[in-house]
Amino acid sequence: MSLAAQPLLAETRIAAAERRKGRILFGAAAVAVLLVLVDLGTGPGDIALRDVLRALANPSEVDIRLGVIVWDIRLPVALQACLLGAMLGLAGAQMQTILDNPLADPFTLGVSSAAGVGASIAIVTGLSLIPGTGPFLVSANAFVFAFGAALLVFFFSVARGATSETMILFGIALMFAFNALLAMLQYRASETQLVQIVFWMMGSLQRATPERLAAGFAILAAVGGVMWRRRWALTAMRFGDDRAASLGVDPRRLRLETLLLVAVLSATSVSYAGVIGFIGLVGPHIARLAVGEDQRWFAPLSAVCGAALLSAASIAAKSITPGVIYPIGIVTALVGVPVFLSIIGSRRSAGR
Repeated sequence: MSLAAQPLLAETRIAAAERRKGRILFGAAAVAVLLVLVDLGTGPGDIALRDVLRALANPSEVDIRLGVIVWDIRLPVALQACLLGAMLGLAGAQMQTILDNPLADPFTLGVSSAAGVGASIAIVTGLSLIPGTGPFLVSANAFVFAFGAALLVFFFSVARGATSETMILFGIALMFAFNALLAMLQYRASETQLVQIVFWMMGSLQRATPERLAAGFAILAAVGGVMWRRRWALTAMRFGDDRAASLGVDPRRLRLETLLLVAVLSATSVSYAGVIGFIGLVGPHIARLAVGEDQRWFAPLSAVCGAALLSAASIAAKSITPGVIYPIGIVTALVGVPVFLSIIGSRRSAGR
């Protein structure tokens, strides 16, 4: 092969790889949409997929009972599963990027434990950290504590230097501290309050409302847009801080800014549905295997994989035992733990 033909061959290979990644992203999005439709048809009195499509396309021409079940009961829950899955998948992807650790997810930094303390304070004492939250007292307190935990990591990192090891170690310390506070609140809670805390910590998609969904999608679009603008800098971070700095990226500033964006996504998710673990770990892991670390494909595919995984978990939660809807956090943990162990095993094999 002549030297002149080599650049052309390289460009052809790059273009083919880009097309392959585009097909993977499109295929994953199609799977996510299909899972949402199956989720709409799953539950007490299963509904055929064609009836779900008829109810969505022409709600005025189907039976009133079918329209109410699809539009008023199941659609908000299915969309919330898709929304929160995308949030957790994207947050997990960027957390792993800035910490350079595929085992990191939003909950590594103690966010879920902090949210649990906030929710428990609302349940046990009725104290509202945001005046006028009314029926959203528990969710509001959970959001404040989850976001506050991320801010603590942020300010600690500013004071001590924003290395990934610093963030992880401080996050682990926060997690233990908040778990101790949570245990203290559970110890003094009444029997009824203790049951409420336990159910909240298991995670639930049943509190979806149109207003919450609209706000959630707006937050996801805004945060996702900012992350998309920094896709090249985030991709450079995967080559190490020194390499990224040589390309004009400020790793310390980018790490801290991304941490705040991740905190917004994870705190919103926790305040909406309680603690849902492992989606932020498994979704990015699947995306990394499929398209690598290029943020143009890795970030959106992580969000799509997260949405598909939580939709699949929602289907499983309603299908394991007929007539029973299991808390979504239990289902995601059952799926996430084996994947978590497989990641650890693959890293050990790679290190030999």
